[in-house]
Amino acid sequence: MDSTTLFSDYHRWQRFQHQDRLEREHAAALRKLAEFRAMASRVTEGYRSMADKGAKEGACYRTLFLRGRDNGEALVCEGWLFVRRVLAEGGTTRVRATLLESFTLEEGIIEPGDKPAGKITLEIYDEILIKRSMTMGCRIDRHDDEHDTRFVTFLDSVRGDLKEHLK
Repeated sequence: MDSTTLFSDYHRWQRFQHQDRLEREHAAALRKLAEFRAMASRVTEGYRSMADKGAKEGACYRTLFLRGRDNGEALVCEGWLFVRRVLAEGGTTRVRATLLESFTLEEGIIEPGDKPAGKITLEIYDEILIKRSMTMGCRIDRHDDEHDTRFVTFLDSVRGDLKEHLK
């Protein structure tokens, strides 16, 4: 085996390892949200705080989400979310944001500026969780692209150096 093939296989293995870590982290975060029975109203307040910090400091927050594929499978992707505003109208809460993707299995790690940022709209809503018992929980899905669902955004993982890449 030549060194080019060896390093290519190694980099592919690293990409799959990263994907596996993100899958576990996303599943654990969703479990934690379900255990705490986080409701849409409380999660909305978190997004309002992100929008406020974004406006004042240019803060972007790490987010994980599922991206559905044509074959019916969904893989976790990672990115940085700049929350522009939170709109609550008629019982619906929508978040206007800019997403800067930082990892997909197909592309691997994406450095800021390598891929343009995209404007997205998220919808926050309560859902009934039926796995163990009928309890209420919260879900955040992309409103303008049905393939991106189950967003989990981390308040404790923030960057302020991405503003130039958000245009």
